[in-house]
Amino acid sequence: MPSYTSLHFLPALALCAVMASGCSSCDSQAASDESAPGAGAHRSVKAAQTPLTVDGVPLIENRRPLGPTPSRPGEGRDRHLVREPTSPDPQAGEFSLEQAVEGMPTDGPLVAEINTDLGTIMCDLYAERAPNTVANFIGLARGKRSWWDAQHAQWRRRPYYNRRAFDRVIPNDLIQAGDYLGDGTSRVGYSIPDEPWPGQLHDRAGLLCMASTGVNENGAQFFITDAARPELDADSRYTVFGRCQQTDVIAHIARVPQGEDNRPLTRVEIIRILIRRIPGGAVAARRTPPRVQDPEDLHPRNASPGPAELHYYGREPQPTGISDLPPGALELPSMAPTPMAP
Repeated sequence: MPSYTSLHFLPALALCAVMASGCSSCDSQAASDESAPGAGAHRSVKAAQTPLTVDGVPLIENRRPLGPTPSRPGEGRDRHLVREPTSPDPQAGEFSLEQAVEGMPTDGPLVAEINTDLGTIMCDLYAERAPNTVANFIGLARGKRSWWDAQHAQWRRRPYYNRRAFDRVIPNDLIQAGDYLGDGTSRVGYSIPDEPWPGQLHDRAGLLCMASTGVNENGAQFFITDAARPELDADSRYTVFGRCQQTDVIAHIARVPQGEDNRPLTRVEIIRILIRRIPGGAVAARRTPPRVQDPEDLHPRNASPGPAELHYYGREPQPTGISDLPPGALELPSMAPTPMAP
């Protein structure tokens, strides 16, 4: 007669036998699938469907959504934009290089330090060849040139390029930025003329150029070449106003995943643009150490400013708690011990 212990384990043994037979059948099925005609071709077709960039670089998985498709004029977001200024340009269309560099040191050539999510790009600025274009770029970067904000229907004078995304990236071509709406349609309420200079060529990677919408229609948008663009030399619109050193960073940005209209699927932002004077120029420049965020950078967070930010908004912090009490306010009076009765 079987013992109690052997009877107890019979169901488990039966289950193991069923699982083993099932696994062997799965292996047989997998083997038949592998040997089926066209199985390898199916895998090859699937691999071939991986999207590529213009120069054949495989696109990595999109980890961040592209965002809403820009609305047609008069619909969606555009209904709330005031694209044409409702008041005159505070600077009446005039802005000089002297105004742009006011308060800066005077020794060394002008260098733009463009800090991005994927690295820092140092660019020599051609202040002598294209002074008006350089003045406009520096004025916007430093917050000295007023620009029209269509989202809030007002002129603003604060650093323009901080947290602006690259809205167009094309390998072996260019990377483009400077649009505060993020879709290439924004305007800053004024325009500056083209400023071609003798010998201007788009003959290499790393050239800092204006992204113009038409003849003498330059504003805030710019691009940096990722390769030579000789086809642009016949057109005076794309003023070359600087040359950048870190072409590897430019190439990296140009090859992030892209979608319709070469718009990046992986958002890459300009963290900030610093204008500096550096003896030896961009080739000798070193990245400025990170700093604590300015109150201006913290303002869009939809939260009340902290005590350290109140001075920026013209208010003084008020006593709000124990930390604001005068020294010694919480000290307890010394108490002599009560003598004990004999």
